[in-house]
Formats: sequence, C-alpha cells, structure tokens
Amino acid sequence: MILLFCLTLWSLMGVSGVDVVKSESESVMEGDSVTLRTDVTEILKHEEIDWRFGKILIANINMKENKSTLYNTSVTERFRGRLKLDQTGSLIIMNTRTTDSGEYKVTSISRDTPLITFNLTVYARLPVPVISSNTSQNSSSSGSLSGCVFVCSVVNVSAVTLSWYKGNSLLSSISVSDLSRRLSLHLECLDDFYSCVVNNPIRNQTTHLNTQLCQTCSEHCICCCGSVEAVIRLALSALVGVATVAMLIYDIRSRSLQQKREQTSPSDTD
Repeated sequence: MILLFCLTLWSLMGVSGVDVVKSESESVMEGDSVTLRTDVTEILKHEEIDWRFGKILIANINMKENKSTLYNTSVTERFRGRLKLDQTGSLIIMNTRTTDSGEYKVTSISRDTPLITFNLTVYARLPVPVISSNTSQNSSSSGSLSGCVFVCSVVNVSAVTLSWYKGNSLLSSISVSDLSRRLSLHLECLDDFYSCVVNNPIRNQTTHLNTQLCQTCSEHCICCCGSVEAVIRLALSALVGVATVAMLIYDIRSRSLQQKREQTSPSDTD
C-alpha cells in the first residue's frame, strides 16, 4: 500500500507540473535565420544535452567539457553548413528552408527527457500578385457594362490568403493550405482604389491596380478607373455633339431660306 501510494504521488507530481515540458512556437520566412533559444538556467543544470529534429539526433552539447558536436546523417544532410550552436546551447538555423519546419527538442542525456520543445514553421517566400484584365469575360458580358473584370493571381503558393481590398476594406478573399499551382480571384471594379494582397501569418505582398491597365479594357466596357471623370467627359462630349447638330440644322435652314428668297425676288419685281 505504501509503495502504491508513493507511485501515485510521484505520478501526480509529474502531472501537476514538476516535469512539464516547456513548448514554444517560432515562425520565419524561407531564407531567413532563426535562433531556437534555450533556457540557460535549466540547461546548465545538465552536463550533457542533445538537440533532436523529430526523432533524429542533430547536435550534442557537453556543458562540463564545453564541447559541441553537429551530426550529419542521411536525414540531416539537408542541414549541412546551416546549423550553429552558441555558448548558451541555443540552436541557430541559417538560410532556412520550408523542409526545416517541424519539432525540435532539447533532451537531457542523464534523464532522457525533453527539457524544451520548439515547433518551427518556415513559410515560403511570397510572390508579388499579378493583376490582369479578363478580356474574355469582359467581351462576353455584354449585359454588364458597369465595369471591367480583373483577375489577381499568384502561383506556386501554400498556406496563404489572396484578397481584394478597396482602400482598407476587404472585398473578397480565398485561402489555400496545401501547395497550389495557381490561386486567382476575380473583381469587377468601378474605380482605381483597389489593391490585391497575398499574405501568410507573418508577411504580405501587395499590388495596386494600375490605372493604365484600366484603359485597356474591352470597348464594350466603360472604363472602370476614374468613373466620375469618365461620366463628365461623356456628358461634355454629348453636349458638344448636340451643339454641333444644332448648328448644322440652323445652317441648313438658313441656306434654304436664303435660296427661297433669291428664287422669289425676280418674280416680285416683274
């Protein structure tokens, strides 16, 4: 009974937090460096520790002999020349790659238990969104002449969100978690205050709608950028047209009356 009580008490102490493993999350963009910082006060209590990527041993630090070793195996070959250990036992990963994402553990050799774990996420570099005019849809949408349809697209992306904004207001968005060859989003715009944004949790890339691109809209569409200016120009053109027609009619009538007068004047004198 005493032995059972001790085992139960020991188990409860472990669950209550005596041996709770500290866990941290890190995020970085592909190509950047990241430092997985250890708790120095905790590490110094142990003479020897291991760094593991998943279950694979990648480094060892002997605090007593002030010696560190980096291992190369078939799995860790991809880390060649990109790992460093500092005096505190922290692991530095340089020129990160998306394949570096995963769990990293610091383990005590004497206890063979994790002291701290890191969940690292390496995000792929974000491409710049490309905005183009969807001319096929413009030409086919004869019933909708209010604007021009544009497509914002990015290629070879994963874990990103693609969005259309008008100023700071979100209009529409689409997300993808797995690798996608192409991600695109349509927009029927009415002016030139639009931008397309692709982002992940730590960074974004933005492309603003080019006013010159709007001028290449299909002739069946009213140009979407500067709609107020376009309406004013259209109204002025209409007024000029009406004035021109009026002047032509007046001129024709004046000439007709003049000809009638010239034809009737000889008979009056006789």
